[in-house]
Amino acid sequence: MDVLVTYDIDTTTLEGERRLTRVARICEGFGVRAQFSVFECRLGPVALARLIACLEDEIDAAADSVNIYHFAGTIRDARLSLGQQKSHELGEPWIF
Repeated sequence: MDVLVTYDIDTTTLEGERRLTRVARICEGFGVRAQFSVFECRLGPVALARLIACLEDEIDAAADSVNIYHFAGTIRDARLSLGQQKSHELGEPWIF
């Protein structure tokens, strides 16, 4: 299934800045960065549960927020992009 992960981590403290880095690394392990705090992910049910568990373990629930949006179809079908386009498509290999 395709999901969109967005987050807002409180970075008013040094620990918050560290959490932001760790949350970004977690998301990078599961998907593709679409914008600074937005990741597009194609996950099975087990990977989604693992992502949620990793994020729950990392965030400060009193100060941070994470939203995970499930798409009935694919993100590509749901996406309308304006302005500068990203040079990737979710689920396709990247060539470096």
